[in-house]
Amino acid sequence: MRARIFLAMLIACAVCVTAAAETIVVGGRLEIAPTTVPHPHRGQTMQQVERAFGTPLGRSAPIGHPPMTWWDYRNFTVYFEYTRVVHAVVHPPAARTRARHSSAATSGR
Repeated sequence: MRARIFLAMLIACAVCVTAAAETIVVGGRLEIAPTTVPHPHRGQTMQQVERAFGTPLGRSAPIGHPPMTWWDYRNFTVYFEYTRVVHAVVHPPAARTRARHSSAATSGR
């Protein structure tokens, strides 16, 4: 049951925000633009992701079979099946801005 819920969440994230594009407004119109946010790509291992992007801010416990986990970073969330990336979701620009402001406030900047 938890695996089905996780799969539904993963599909919803993929539909709402893709890893390869960002939603932007140009001249009052909604458009999709390629993302400039560096993020992991399908097939990379957990070790490769951690080496390239550092320690994640949070990690989930494995859920279901095959075991699915996700790691949260400031600009994106990475989803793994076993130890391989199956998807990365880039956070919307507003969420990235809030994360920078909240980290600056907590660090005393």
